[in-house]
This record gives sequence, C-alpha cells and structure tokens, in this order.
Amino acid sequence: MTSITSTALGLDVRPLSGHTGAEIHGIDLREELDDATVAEIRSALHQWKVVFFRDQHIDHAQQVAFGRRFGRLTPAHPHEEAPPAGFPEILPIDSRRYAKVFGRRKATYDNGWHTDVTALVNPPTASILRGDVIPPYGGDTAWTNLVAAYQGLPEPLRNLADGLRARHSFGNFPSDSEYGRRVAANPLVAIHPVVRVHPETGERALFVSPSFTAKDGEIIGFSPKQSRQILDVFYDQISRSEFTVRFKWNPGDIAFWDNRATAHLGPSDLGHLDFDRVLYRVTIEGDIPVGVDGRESELVAGEPFLGT
Repeated sequence: MTSITSTALGLDVRPLSGHTGAEIHGIDLREELDDATVAEIRSALHQWKVVFFRDQHIDHAQQVAFGRRFGRLTPAHPHEEAPPAGFPEILPIDSRRYAKVFGRRKATYDNGWHTDVTALVNPPTASILRGDVIPPYGGDTAWTNLVAAYQGLPEPLRNLADGLRARHSFGNFPSDSEYGRRVAANPLVAIHPVVRVHPETGERALFVSPSFTAKDGEIIGFSPKQSRQILDVFYDQISRSEFTVRFKWNPGDIAFWDNRATAHLGPSDLGHLDFDRVLYRVTIEGDIPVGVDGRESELVAGEPFLGT
C-alpha cells in the first residue's frame, strides 16, 4: 500500500503517523480555490484531523481568504487585542509580544495540551496557523487525535465517558495585569459533554482539554477529587504517543486542524534560547457541541463567539 493518496484532483495526501496528521502537496494557496478542491481538503481534514501545507508563503489577506473558504472567521481571540492592522481575524503567536504581555519570554500562549478556547459554549470549528519567523531548531507543535483516543479506551471507560459532562473555564490570571483584567471583565465558562459527536463525520471524540478543565473545572456530579482522578485517566489517554503527530515548522508552512477532534501542544523547549518565534492564526466559528445523548453544551458565563 502506498503512503501517498492521490485525490481526484491530483492532490497528494501524505500521512505522517498512523492516526494523526497528513501533508497535502500539489496545491498553491496563493490561488483562489474552487469548490472541489475545498471539498478534498475538508475530506483529508476529517480523516487525519490536522493537515499541513509546506512552503506556502502567503500573506495576511491570503490567509484570511483561505480560511473563509471553510467557514466564518471569528475575531482573533475573545481576550486578545492588537491584531495586525486591518486584519482583526488574525491572532499573532509572537514570542516578542508575549514577553510584553506576560512579563516573561514565551514561545506560545499555552504550552499545555488543549483544544482551543473550550471555555466558550461554541469553541472554534478549526484553526489555521501560518509559520513566519521560525527558530532554527526547537519550537515544534504536536497534535493528538481525540477520536482515536476515545476509540482506544476500554469499553467500560467509553461507556462512562459517554454520560459525563464537564465544566470548562478560561482560567485565572493576575488581577493586577492588563490581561487579567480583560479576562475578569469577560469570564468564559461552559459545560460540555466529555464525549462530543462530530457534526460532520458522526465520530465520537474525547472532548477534554487539560488547559481549560484543569484550572477550576469539574465533572458534573462528582467531587473535586473524583473529578481529578477521572480526568487524569482521560488526559493520559489523549497524550498517548500513538495518537499524536509532531510537526517541525519551516517559514511558510501552514497547519490546519479540526478543533472538534484534536488537542494540541505548543512548544516548551525555547524559553532558555534567544530565538524569536512568530506565527499567525485564524479561527473558524464553531458550533455548540452535542453529546452522545443529544444534549447540547450549556452556557454558564460569556457569550457565543461569532464570526463574520
């Protein structure tokens, strides 16, 4: 069996691991994409959960245009400010900027396993991240396949997870910082099913996000200690290496992931190195998750995050 799948339009889809991630070759993202090409990219995304495009030196406007082919783009982030001038949809992932905002050098906003902004009642459908300034070494990003993680659980644990719901919140930041004041002014809290049903594929995904359910989150109906113990089992599951892929960035590379079926891990190996790292992200407006029982997520605080 070949490792390269040629689509009907001649795109080469090259899987990078057994469960997660594929590179797509044979496309130039500077060009306007027709509906058939968009459909093939979407199909690859559904199969591999995150897809990568190498050596695509697009600008802000082209990144926004590419993202809009897959849905409505939201503003950069519920709590972030200062997007690039004229591009309110773009979030800079910029080590230089984080040093100013957080008072210490950081390569990424969150370097723990997380699914983007699950404190929202409608977390983003997908995100598209473009590499610009890339360190000569270090700074890789990893993704894990939450569908494969769910399927890999023993049946009794799948049955348990199917009936659970958990509280997600954005977390706590120093109240004397500008960022902490913005977060406090717009608290985001939602209760999501621990297993969500993907609205397009029908697959079940283990929808836990350590960075959002670990801060003051809990499994509804369980004590804090019981919640931590149960969540630790699921966190261990989603971080198992067989469900993951690790991506080495180069300038011009693009990662496009399904936020409904993945979690990702930012780099933690650059803090002692004097390297800048700059990437740009757009996010696609999300739907409200639905559990195995058909119940939607519940809004506790904040508002749905809508695009244009």
